[in-house]
Amino acid sequence: MGKKEVLLTYEGLKKLEEELEYLKGEKRQEIADRIKQALAFGDISENSEYDEAKTEQAQVEAQIIKLENMLKNATIIDEEEVDTEVVNLGTKVKILEIKSKEEYDYQIVGSAEADPTSNRISNESPVGSALLGHKAGETVEIEVPGGKIKYKVLEIYK
Repeated sequence: MGKKEVLLTYEGLKKLEEELEYLKGEKRQEIADRIKQALAFGDISENSEYDEAKTEQAQVEAQIIKLENMLKNATIIDEEEVDTEVVNLGTKVKILEIKSKEEYDYQIVGSAEADPTSNRISNESPVGSALLGHKAGETVEIEVPGGKIKYKVLEIYK
């Protein structure tokens, strides 16, 4: 089975690289220091500090492997070359929820860097995938867990 392509903006790539650097450097050292300190307490068979540090070490190592694989399979979305005629990966889109008249601004990104709290939604999410390929002025009906919602695409930009 082939590796899944990871779609990233330059910003997303930089963020993953920074996280990887932190985990490999500062975080690994912090855990090693905690393990060393816990070993100084003596008997490790009933040493919760040691057990917790070893568990965290395993989690950090797993996260490092995950990030390295994501970066190895990354395809960078060049936001300068993104076509703004239609909603696409890398574009920003302003939409209007027809019923509530509320406007939302989103950037469509790959699932690896989706962060709804920062208005960055995945191209694989219900809203993100439904918006793909639509032009400004078009109305899109989106099936979401709570039913159907209609949005009007107001603007597509970089």
